[in-house]
Amino acid sequence: MDTSALLTQMRRGALEACVLALLEGEARYGFELVQRLGQNPALLTSEGTIYPLLSRLHRERLVETEWRESPAGPPRKYYRLTPRGREALAVFRQQWVGFRDAVDGVLGTPQNGGDTWSATVKPTTESGD
Repeated sequence: MDTSALLTQMRRGALEACVLALLEGEARYGFELVQRLGQNPALLTSEGTIYPLLSRLHRERLVETEWRESPAGPPRKYYRLTPRGREALAVFRQQWVGFRDAVDGVLGTPQNGGDTWSATVKPTTESGD
């Protein structure tokens, strides 16, 4: 099995939430996000992945941008969460717990041996149902 491809697929599903979480406390520029994520090998990513993601988050009004002077070169575009972005992050966190528990229940963890299907994910609908 190609573990690199598997990790890439798993990473893709969580990367957006990780970026939103890194922007929760302070505004950051794109390359800084790449560096922060890269501190954990499981989240290693590239500028070629981050910048399109940041552009999409901006279009969706989850982040806003501002240019700031840099002490080491040209100005940098900083990204920060909007209220809508904070809400999206909160929803992801809420859903993540149930999703993670469901996957752990199927795959097996030291606590449950993988023999339980009791964990469920309750999807949130657009209409709030």
